[in-house]
Amino acid sequence: MPYKDYQKILEGFDNESRFRTIPSDRTDSLRIDLTSNDYLGLGAKWKNFTEEFYRRYPDASFSSSASRLLSQRQDHHISLENLLSGLYGKDVLLFNSGYHANVGIIQALNIADTVFLCDKLIHASMIDGLMLAKADFQRWRHNDTASLGKLLEKYKDHPRCIVVLESIYSMDGDLAPLREIVELKKKYPNIILYVDEAHAFGTRGSRGLGLAEELGLIDDIDILVGTLGKAAASSGAFVATHPLMKSYFVNCSRSFIFSTALPPINAAWSEFMIINILSMEKERKHLMDISNRFRKGIEEISGLPNSSRSHIVPLIAGDARQALDIAARLSVKGIDVLPIRCPTVPLGGERIRFSLSADMNVHIIEDVLKTIREVLEDYED
Repeated sequence: MPYKDYQKILEGFDNESRFRTIPSDRTDSLRIDLTSNDYLGLGAKWKNFTEEFYRRYPDASFSSSASRLLSQRQDHHISLENLLSGLYGKDVLLFNSGYHANVGIIQALNIADTVFLCDKLIHASMIDGLMLAKADFQRWRHNDTASLGKLLEKYKDHPRCIVVLESIYSMDGDLAPLREIVELKKKYPNIILYVDEAHAFGTRGSRGLGLAEELGLIDDIDILVGTLGKAAASSGAFVATHPLMKSYFVNCSRSFIFSTALPPINAAWSEFMIINILSMEKERKHLMDISNRFRKGIEEISGLPNSSRSHIVPLIAGDARQALDIAARLSVKGIDVLPIRCPTVPLGGERIRFSLSADMNVHIIEDVLKTIREVLEDYED
């Protein structure tokens, strides 16, 4: 059978507790969902918005029917790009997803005499972009500006160094030292600074534009990627950058050129959501408050410091079987969580990843912490 070698690989995954399946629908309103990237709770409220949305965007089509370079339907895409451009003070280009954006942008950036200097924990989409482009890249220790500084000094005479990082890391929930990295950028004129704000867009900054906005650093970032499928409760992604670079990506980013464009109705929905997000300062503060409370609770339960400084909080399990077992026990008690296993995290770093949402109240947070404590105590017994 020609499939037998593939079967062996799957059997190996199963033996290592790494076999994955697509879960069934888990939108039961009685359950507590800590798996979703709907950080502002907008996805759960979409029914409340539909009447106003269709009144505002009555002509939005369900299909673009072609790539952006060929489609006749452009108005909603351009309107969304213009909205984001006005917010960031940069030119903006839409992509179909954060994965498409990172793969396509990195592939396009990889021209002769380019070296990429990457935080060790960047997302798989960035790594795939580097691998597909056969790029020359070096990795620096996670969030370690001294490690990055050594590489920058090594390549100071190189024509072009692209420093690649995330602002909030999706598995640890920790923050990049953006201020320190911007200071390094000022010392080395050959740097292009590339920051993925996937998990910060909507949740950080006075208008929800991300950690760069919160720290007043938007102007210092050359390539800023944001995702619309998380806090914005939509789908797609965008890059905010210099006008020349937008034109370059339109002409050279294969994932942009050769993909059917997002449906116009999706672009309109993203614009509608972003307009709502801009005024959700109260929700962002509440999300930060409950996240801090939850992180401290996890530290008390585990007896270990937690690196999270965001709405993503990990609980280290130590191996894949334990992560699966803890997640299953929490599920029985009505709490849905994600067991994260290798290769998403390194061996020994298997964990439960808790994603908090602004629509959770303090009582929910305390109930979840109480249940986690009970499950872990039973597990140890």
